[in-house]
Amino acid sequence: MFGLDPFLLSLIGTVLLATFFPCHGAAVPVFKWLAIVVIGVMFFLQGARLSRQAVVSGLTAWRLHLLILCCTFVLFPLLGIALHAVFPALLQNEIWLGVLFLCCLPSTVQSSIAFTSIGGGNVPAAVCAATASNVFGIFITPFLVGLVLAKHGAQGGGVLNIVLELLLPFVLGQVLQPWIGKWAQRNKKLLSLTDRGSILIVVYAAFSDAVMQGLWHKVPLSQLGMIALIDFMLLACVLILTALTSRAAGLPLKDEIAVVFCGSKKTLASGVPMANVLFPPASVGLIVLPLMIYHQIQLFVCAVLARRFAARTAQLESKQSAGE
Repeated sequence: MFGLDPFLLSLIGTVLLATFFPCHGAAVPVFKWLAIVVIGVMFFLQGARLSRQAVVSGLTAWRLHLLILCCTFVLFPLLGIALHAVFPALLQNEIWLGVLFLCCLPSTVQSSIAFTSIGGGNVPAAVCAATASNVFGIFITPFLVGLVLAKHGAQGGGVLNIVLELLLPFVLGQVLQPWIGKWAQRNKKLLSLTDRGSILIVVYAAFSDAVMQGLWHKVPLSQLGMIALIDFMLLACVLILTALTSRAAGLPLKDEIAVVFCGSKKTLASGVPMANVLFPPASVGLIVLPLMIYHQIQLFVCAVLARRFAARTAQLESKQSAGE
């Protein structure tokens, strides 16, 4: 849990490959269309894997999920805007756009559930909340990106691109889910490799374009350090506020754990493809940098936090058993 995420290592390797061997010339349009195709396939398979029951429960179990969704889609963007207002010169403009884009993304699924389970939290609630976040995120994230970034002089991709490349494949996957859902569940590991391979293709195409535009001349090491600092500040603020809000709402510890972990995560798996659709190709490499760094920070910090929650949960259950 404390080691580097293997997928993140693959991403770093892909960035290095794009740095030293970027695609250029006739290969550029090939990778551009390949990225569009693999994104469509990825969202189609996401729709096919999600059972109708999971989608419905994610949409209807609204009390706990409303708090998590507010953390994901309201608290995060507000914190991002606030940090930008306080430290406007700390990061380059396009990197700040990447931080704001990160703030608009849905939660993760696997790690939210995994950390909730390790911490002794409400796992069924985490499953539903993570599902709801990803279902709503397909609709909410593009809207938030347009709303938040428009206030900072940036423009995202058109609505038609979003519908054709993200929403339509997802809906088609859901329509066909009764026929191919069981196959998708049986081949979850294989399809997970396909998803990750799709993201690596998108990252390679994005960073190749960015390298050709002089990415590493624009981003010195000091900027990478500043990105890590802003990401850490963002995560710390969200972790503190989700815990305090849960306690103020009178939620039991198990629900608080679900809120903290589901409300503080941001998805790398959906974030990179979304960036590829929402932003110009030359900007994607810079924009996903804050997300890639945040991904690793959230794994390290939440691994420590999950173990502390586990100790608190065990202590509480011990007291309750003694009281009986």
